Amino acid sequence: MEPRIAGLAIAILVGWVLVFGGGAHLIAAFSGGGAGRVIWQIILGIVYLIGGIYFLMHPLLGLGTLTLLLAGIILAGGVLELVAYFRTRNEGASGWLLLNGLIALLLGGLIWFHWPSISVWAIGILVGINLLTTGISRLMLGIAASRIAL
Repeated sequence: MEPRIAGLAIAILVGWVLVFGGGAHLIAAFSGGGAGRVIWQIILGIVYLIGGIYFLMHPLLGLGTLTLLLAGIILAGGVLELVAYFRTRNEGASGWLLLNGLIALLLGGLIWFHWPSISVWAIGILVGINLLTTGISRLMLGIAASRIAL
């Protein structure tokens, strides 16, 4: 039950952040800088406000959208981790990059292929797993780098 509550809380938080961001863009529009900048700031402000209000009025649909976006971000992060591994595979502890990249691809794929049915709980659990594995891999890379520096 807690991952569901956390997922809905994240959707509502993102909604409020978008509303405040939209307000900030609308306020920034009046700071000048030419007609093009003013128009662009007004358009961005309106888009942010509409998105934020949508997330606040429909948090479950917003959560589904966030989950799909999260899948794309985790997949892209996994690909970048693999690229980093292949660029540094001769260095110490680069295997942690490979492990983290494979886990990120697995988690992103799980979200992507089971979307939207896992939207309610995926953000709470899978983001936690992704953060944990990324933290462990960075810790191991830091330990390896300190050994090389000595």
